[in-house]
Amino acid sequence: MEIEADRDRPSAFTLRIDGTEQSYVDLEDPTRLEFDYMQRIADVIDAHGEPGAPLRCVHIGGAALTIPRYVAATRPRSSQTVLEPDEQVTALVREQLPLPRHSGIKIRPVDGRSGIAALRDSLADVIVLDAFDGARIPAELTTAEFFADLARVVVDDGLVLLNIADKAPFPYARRVVRGVCDAFAHVMISAEPATLKGRRFGNVLVVASQAPLPWEALARRAASSPLPYRVLPYRDVVTTFAAKEPFTDASAERSPAPPGGAAFFS
Repeated sequence: MEIEADRDRPSAFTLRIDGTEQSYVDLEDPTRLEFDYMQRIADVIDAHGEPGAPLRCVHIGGAALTIPRYVAATRPRSSQTVLEPDEQVTALVREQLPLPRHSGIKIRPVDGRSGIAALRDSLADVIVLDAFDGARIPAELTTAEFFADLARVVVDDGLVLLNIADKAPFPYARRVVRGVCDAFAHVMISAEPATLKGRRFGNVLVVASQAPLPWEALARRAASSPLPYRVLPYRDVVTTFAAKEPFTDASAERSPAPPGGAAFFS
């Protein structure tokens, strides 16, 4: 576990754990997002509700707190809870990449499953699941039972965002998406074209809500992004992407390992 400075930008750093790049943070500009899927997460949060209005956020997986820092910078006075079980990572980040004062970010040393179970109903406006054990997503965080608990904790018009790593034909991601579709009325996904076409292992962002999602606005934003990506709306997700059966607590699996130790996660 180490934090490495960016040679080209003195205020920016990368957190690396077991050879996997877990986070990139620019302390002077928290809105600078180096990883493409992080920008996709930010695009969705930016499009939710009134621009700049504070949000109640829960983050499952913390690492160097890239997205919590982004929300604190773009939506001041937001209340954010981070569920991060690795206390050594948290201690290192607090020491070398300290949070600004009055950030509104609180870190709880608890895993995502038990952390969510302890939260009250309708607590969060946004839940972001971006949790990896090394380079793989823990099995218990992608089951139908867990998604039902996420639906309990988020408000009806709130958002749940899940960062999933897989490669076409997406045997893992499709089962995860089925579980999300069973728990939420509206679901969309986004990914780089190369990932959707099966040219590379990559990140698939799943976005869910009980309320309609602004997929058309996000599709326009995706097309004009410096790193263009594709957005699939609910009708395409349920007809072409979601598997027939979700993962359950009895059949849960960790996400597939990236080929060659690829490192581009949180």
